Amino acid sequence: MTMQWNGAGAAFAPAQVHVERRSDGSLVLRSPQPLIPYARCLGEFLEKWAREAPERVFLAERQGFGWRTLAYGEALEQVRRIGAALLARGLSGERPVALLSDNSIHHALLTLAAMHVGVPAAPVSPAYSLMSQDHDKLRGILSLLRPGLVYASDGAKFAAALKAVDLGGAEVVTDADFTRLSAAPAGPEVDAAYAAVGPDTVAKILFTSGSTGVPKGVINTQRMLCSNQQAIAQAWPFVTRHAPVIVDWLPWNHTFGGNHNFNMILAHGGTLYIDEGKPVPGLIDKTVANLREISPTLYFNVPRGFDMLLPYLESDAELRRRFFSRLQIIFYAAAALPQNLWQRLEALARRSRGEVVPFLSAWGSTETAPMATTVHFPISHAGVIGLPAAGCEIKMVPTADKLELRVRGPNVTPGYWQRPDLTAAAFDEEGFYKIGDAGRFADPNDPAKGLEFDGRIAEDFKLMSGVWVRVGALRVKAVAELAPVAQDIVVTGHDREEVGFLIFPNPAACRSLCPELPADAPLAQVLGDARVVARVREGMQRLAAAGGSSLFATRALLMAEPPSIDAGEITDKGYINQRAVLERRAALVTRLYANRPDAGVILLNEHRAAA
Repeated sequence: MTMQWNGAGAAFAPAQVHVERRSDGSLVLRSPQPLIPYARCLGEFLEKWAREAPERVFLAERQGFGWRTLAYGEALEQVRRIGAALLARGLSGERPVALLSDNSIHHALLTLAAMHVGVPAAPVSPAYSLMSQDHDKLRGILSLLRPGLVYASDGAKFAAALKAVDLGGAEVVTDADFTRLSAAPAGPEVDAAYAAVGPDTVAKILFTSGSTGVPKGVINTQRMLCSNQQAIAQAWPFVTRHAPVIVDWLPWNHTFGGNHNFNMILAHGGTLYIDEGKPVPGLIDKTVANLREISPTLYFNVPRGFDMLLPYLESDAELRRRFFSRLQIIFYAAAALPQNLWQRLEALARRSRGEVVPFLSAWGSTETAPMATTVHFPISHAGVIGLPAAGCEIKMVPTADKLELRVRGPNVTPGYWQRPDLTAAAFDEEGFYKIGDAGRFADPNDPAKGLEFDGRIAEDFKLMSGVWVRVGALRVKAVAELAPVAQDIVVTGHDREEVGFLIFPNPAACRSLCPELPADAPLAQVLGDARVVARVREGMQRLAAAGGSSLFATRALLMAEPPSIDAGEITDKGYINQRAVLERRAALVTRLYANRPDAGVILLNEHRAAA
């Protein structure tokens, strides 16, 4: 089962990079591997596997106690029929399909059908319909899209959202009447529309969450999606040798789940078991149940997902055996994996099969479809984001004392839907996309050891002393040191003398520290318990012992209110928007830095708390 990193029959491409050093101090990094010619459109993958493996399961979703499955041959037939229905309704490159619902076979078929006939598919976060109180973001998105058809899986669940917005005459389709889209056979009009789809055809419009206003609609072309899958295959040749199997919850309205993972399965004739679970209390059990039945060959998740899954793997030997039995890689993205989670996963792999599973990651954004850099060599800790993917250039531009990362390549968006102003501002004079992240070499003397993520340029700030606080790096260390209490942390201290933490707690972990409290004790009571407070203070003290004023916090607040989707504080993947939290919770920041902090503020020095 050991994966070979290089040499004959290697599972991964060699770790190599070309570095161009410019006179202005900037660097341009490129892969020495040329990008091999790639598919014209995603439909070519579907047609290939429908022809070569028509009975192989493409998608599966829960149905009662079993699985409803869809084979490749059946999928292509359904896609062509639905494509015909979309054309008959007058949908086009200017009249897209909006999908408001969670991942499902119907969601996949409608998305693939739209792309097959040149109609953009626009998956929208279900949270904007089902969790939002005002539906402002959904209203703004639909106003921008002006869709010809809207998919909402459950008419009753989505009724309030659909009533709150102007659909502009768009037809609404639910699961109850979905079959009307595939009632008639496809004719020559579908073949003609499919033949007209090219690399520059808009495949998807994906909306970035944004902290304020209407989310931006990122144009994803067929070129972006297909070139990205070719680059992945060149970095990870092993995915081309055996059809991959994944159990995946990651939402398709995000580029990680919808482009990286879904398209990888499609490109290589694999099977995707749609996981209806999520890394939240009450839903993580569904993920665990699915993993008891299906052994993945690749496993993708975000740090919060691994954090929720680990206790089950640690306590259940049979689950652990099934999970690791044929696992080739563990992949994390969206945020750095805390080192304690990394070490626990490695320990479980050794217990289960006597060896570790390679940890991989990548870096990019919705605008890069999503992979710009990828890990295809051994790494020992989180934060390494790899080397440029084949065909993709990374420019590192000196900005203050950091190197800002910019991206150019066939995987990069041509711009934002109906927003030429945002498009113009997003690129530099050479056509590199300004992603807003910083990076550094993991080993300054050996660029082939990859880049490390060095935080968001806009998140970093200075203390009153003039010392820079590197928010991204501090957040990762702080979450690790404050484990298991902290699920995520927002770093404060802009133009102040000291760093502070606003902590989103892990409620279950906090309750486990207080076993004597009733199971239904209010969360505020749990967070105020001396044992929880002590654990936070211990972590703060460990951070303080390690370095200077920018590397630890002197004060912290545990927040009982979870992050708000309406306010843009959190994405569906669970990534915290630092700026949005600080703006919305400005009163808590003021409370944190009060001259006489109240009893809820946890101070580094316990004696000071009593002063």
